[in-house]
Amino acid sequence: MTLETLAALLLALLGVAIISACRDPCPVDFVAIRRGEPPPVRELVRAPKKEAWQDARGGLEAAKLHVRARMVALPQRLLADREGLPTANAAFAQRLARDTWRGLEALTDREHGLPVNHVRVTADATGNVLTDVADYTSPTDIGLHLLAIVAAHDLDWLRPDEATARVERILDTLEQLETHRGFLFNYYDTTSLERTSNYVSFVDSAWLAAGLIVVRNALPRLAPRCTAVIERGDYGFFYDARHRLLAQGYHTDTQRSASAHYGMLYTEARLGALIAIGKGDVPADVWYAMVRTFPASCPGQSLTPRASRRALVNGHEVESGYYEWEGVRFVPSWGGSMFEALMPTLVLDERLHAPRSLGVNNAAHARVQRRFALDVLGYPVWGLSPCYSPPGAAYGEFGVEVLGALGYKAGIVTPHASALAVAAMPEEALTNLRTIAQRFDSYGEFGFYDAVDPRTGAAAHVYLALDQAMSFVALANHLTGGSAQKWFAQDPITQRALPLIVGEDFFE
Repeated sequence: MTLETLAALLLALLGVAIISACRDPCPVDFVAIRRGEPPPVRELVRAPKKEAWQDARGGLEAAKLHVRARMVALPQRLLADREGLPTANAAFAQRLARDTWRGLEALTDREHGLPVNHVRVTADATGNVLTDVADYTSPTDIGLHLLAIVAAHDLDWLRPDEATARVERILDTLEQLETHRGFLFNYYDTTSLERTSNYVSFVDSAWLAAGLIVVRNALPRLAPRCTAVIERGDYGFFYDARHRLLAQGYHTDTQRSASAHYGMLYTEARLGALIAIGKGDVPADVWYAMVRTFPASCPGQSLTPRASRRALVNGHEVESGYYEWEGVRFVPSWGGSMFEALMPTLVLDERLHAPRSLGVNNAAHARVQRRFALDVLGYPVWGLSPCYSPPGAAYGEFGVEVLGALGYKAGIVTPHASALAVAAMPEEALTNLRTIAQRFDSYGEFGFYDAVDPRTGAAAHVYLALDQAMSFVALANHLTGGSAQKWFAQDPITQRALPLIVGEDFFE
């Protein structure tokens, strides 16, 4: 059993323990929240075309050279000159955005236009840079790559015709991919385009839709093609009418829905729920069936909820309440990670549309993330979220325990957490990013690597497509005044869903 598999198993068991403890008198079917991308364990579904392609090139190891050659470009040095990085926050934000975008462009399959999931970077004794390309991708990787293309266009780093051509190539590729009920599978080989997963993920499918929604508003010429992909999948496929919740996914090999639902509101799945409702595929009940906070009577929580109650929101009863830590009130996520808290803000301006609920909660999570890492953990930097652990061998869950109903362990700091926090606390987040770059061997040719361990100083020299794209889009929003959020807000799907989030007050 690999470490990744063991980690996933332990987390699942913890989730089951919480669920079992909460069955009575707690809500029966509000179950563990798991992120869709990238999960700790990746299925191994055979890809015969890829195997034949490798064999024709001398086997797996020999084929790696050909995989690297398929990239638009690869890094030529392990670390950037940290002395050359800007010392002012505004200039640093521009430099980081530019370097990160160059990496997103480079670490893409030149034939199919798809981003590869991650690339590990090392250097030998003579300083030569070595790369190991993980040539697979997911719907979330693709969706965020589409967002990145639009963001680069809005920054005037891509001409309209360049942005359109890149999106068209991706859409051409999407038409070649095997689907189930109109949805992509969770993984595809970027060389052969074969699916390498039996799983169809709700939240991953929603992030692809989010990218397409932004594209069809920013680049109207592509609207019909984007709309066709958005409309071919009905999210009612994931809807469980008995529990009024969305299943996390569907296993096509066993023909069964995932055993868990998205049962907590304050995770990244909230954006997918709004898209599903805005499309008209599922009822608005989904939004109100998700708990804000588990009742205080439910044991096993990281903190004791306050003001636990059945609140009335837009005429619907919801399970409400809040946590409080060091004078800061907030509605928790599942694990207390920045990913869960702030990823939806890449496209949804919750400060504007939900100022008394999601908007204020985002700011509270960013504040607690910072204070917990600096004051409680004694770290010189902050930002806890799922990432690779140095030296980059395994991907794991990290968070601030008090921010989550379960609460992931602390440990590793990831720059994408601070990038996401730029919208909530720009100066503190950008200062933190500069500190990470100055103190650790964490900044490469294509911007930040995935993570650092502030206890040892070690860095995970991995460029993860998900985290790099999140960072870039967050920075682009900061530099453009929220361009991706504005494109998303214009869409009819979003317009139909926004009334759900306007009137709620988490702390009324």
